Amino acid sequence: MELDYSAEEEEFRARLRHWLGTELPKLPARPDPLDWPARRAYDCGWQRRLYDAGYGHVHWDGSPTRRLIFLEETERAGAPYVGAGFVGLLHAGPTIAAEGTPEQRERWLEPVLRGDAVWCQGFSEPEAGSDLASLRTRAVRDGDAYVVTGHKIWTSHAEIADWCELLVRTDPDAPKHRGISWLAMPMDAPGITVRPLRTLAGTAEFAEVFLDEVRVPVANRVGAENDGWRVTLVTLSFERGTAFVGEVVACRRVLGELARTARKNGRWDDPVLRRRLGRLGAEFQALWRLIQWNVSEAAATGAVPGTGGSVFKLSYSHARQELYDAAAAVLGPDALDLGREWPRDRLSSLSYTIAAGTSQIQRNIVAERVLGLPKGR
Repeated sequence: MELDYSAEEEEFRARLRHWLGTELPKLPARPDPLDWPARRAYDCGWQRRLYDAGYGHVHWDGSPTRRLIFLEETERAGAPYVGAGFVGLLHAGPTIAAEGTPEQRERWLEPVLRGDAVWCQGFSEPEAGSDLASLRTRAVRDGDAYVVTGHKIWTSHAEIADWCELLVRTDPDAPKHRGISWLAMPMDAPGITVRPLRTLAGTAEFAEVFLDEVRVPVANRVGAENDGWRVTLVTLSFERGTAFVGEVVACRRVLGELARTARKNGRWDDPVLRRRLGRLGAEFQALWRLIQWNVSEAAATGAVPGTGGSVFKLSYSHARQELYDAAAAVLGPDALDLGREWPRDRLSSLSYTIAAGTSQIQRNIVAERVLGLPKGR
């Protein structure tokens, strides 16, 4: 396995760096982070610029190595991240690319890449906890449509989304992992009510979604009826294996800023803090190497990330929280100022213990599928 970049890939890096240097000064000011409609317009506008320049496909329909270079260069240049396009670009889109029919790929993928469509994720449900397959939302077949009734929670970007990757129970009598289907639900369909949820950090990127006899065409089902759990595992593989990769680059930038801030405010004189930042630097370097290994393996085995994604997600969640705990130590009393970026990110980092499957779930996957330990009861 080769972890270094080739001359051709470095040429791609140079072209991208030049393009970013030309385009970024043209961008308007970033909107208020709490104003999600404005953030949607800003993020989709940036995605359209990438698409027009030939970089719109880089997240899933190109060389994995080029994607890593893209992430390194956009973060280095301070370019916008995927933002409102997170679900569509980083796990709904790749899932449709891997599991959808040719008609479904033609219908849904191009609008995501052009920045014309935003997706949300309707997986989690109240009282389900970490047991995703215990979902209760029902879909009853009625002619050429499913009639969907239920309640989703922690639905990312529901308030501004055009489409929802939705898990429903289509066979209530089957074992819980075998009676599920994966649907693409239009968010403007009658019967959908969205109620935003305000997080500890003050943002509202999550929502509750209530579904009252919502009709979803059967043609919107990705995969076979009652085979949705297998499709879901593909979605989770992308979510855990590659969706957070760009954030590791951002964390390495924050770590550098932490060190510079500590030198300015005198905290650098503390040897314990210096060792803490040095250890975090080593951890994020190791995570980047793990990412390179994971994307190399995925490219060699069919482009769907494997169980290495759970190793990454578990390690990354812990490292991210430690990073922002260290930020609090550097900032001192200013760490309580929620008007600043790092304190808000510290609160947000707490959610990574449960996002995309809890750390306990990831440990079980690592134990059973990577280490080969006996399955827990």
